[in-house]
Amino acid sequence: MKTITLGEREIREAVTMSEAIDAVRRGFADLAGGAFEMPTRTALRDGQFLVMAAHHRPTASAMIKTLSVNFARRPAIAGTVTWTETGRPDHLVADAAPVTALRTGAAVGVATDLLAAPEAGRLTLIGAGAQAPDQVRAVHTVRPLSRLTVVDADPRRARDLVETLAPELAEVELCTADDPESAVRDAEIVCCATNATSPLFPESALPAQVHVNAIGAYRPTMRELPDELLAGSTVVVDELDAVLEESGEIIHALESGALTREALTELGTALTAASPEYGKRTVFKTVGVAVQDWALARLLAEKFLH
Repeated sequence: MKTITLGEREIREAVTMSEAIDAVRRGFADLAGGAFEMPTRTALRDGQFLVMAAHHRPTASAMIKTLSVNFARRPAIAGTVTWTETGRPDHLVADAAPVTALRTGAAVGVATDLLAAPEAGRLTLIGAGAQAPDQVRAVHTVRPLSRLTVVDADPRRARDLVETLAPELAEVELCTADDPESAVRDAEIVCCATNATSPLFPESALPAQVHVNAIGAYRPTMRELPDELLAGSTVVVDELDAVLEESGEIIHALESGALTREALTELGTALTAASPEYGKRTVFKTVGVAVQDWALARLLAEKFLH
């Protein structure tokens, strides 16, 4: 029996964003097909400690992730992802921070590819924290960008992110902005990656056609999107039980009557629908589910254990 331990460098060198998106897409399709045993994650100390698990029945493989989350700390996310299979004694332990960033970006890539207009190329990213770079990479993978605007409460963080991504986005217009409301006015894709507790912009600030990804709010007390946007959009979520328990914006919109449960479509269901129809405004809300981590862990296992 052997244990392979992977740090950020090994993970980043082994997995491309395109591979991550394909793996997560397959994972969500399998989730819709009933291939997973996946309990809703355990959140302790109001989300400061998280435990997530998934078992893939067809491959008899399982993943368990444990995290601590502290936004006052750098890095904010720390923990481990463990992969095991019943058919072999070897297992893999990976740094949870890069796995989480990759799998969250990959889910946004899957949703953006499904929901954004084919020609969409103007992205506004709100939030320049640790999850932000892979949000941009994922969107750029499925919708090559013509312009990227980064907004953050700390202008220096926004500038630093643009400088970090510049070598990867040679043909893209790069800029920063101070005000989320003005920055989304002509965006074709918006990514929200903050720990906000109230909406980042009013619904009226958005153009008539836009796709919005919201990844930041993962507790009932957190909220990035206004009710009015959810009420007037096609809303796709990563997993219904998860968002009903953890997503502040979904819970708020349901309680206010702006949204009904019937208006929510799971990503896996949307991916496997025969001929889906979407409105001009689309929203993908994710709190993060274990199938995403399983998909990344399986990729790593295929590269390092097999």
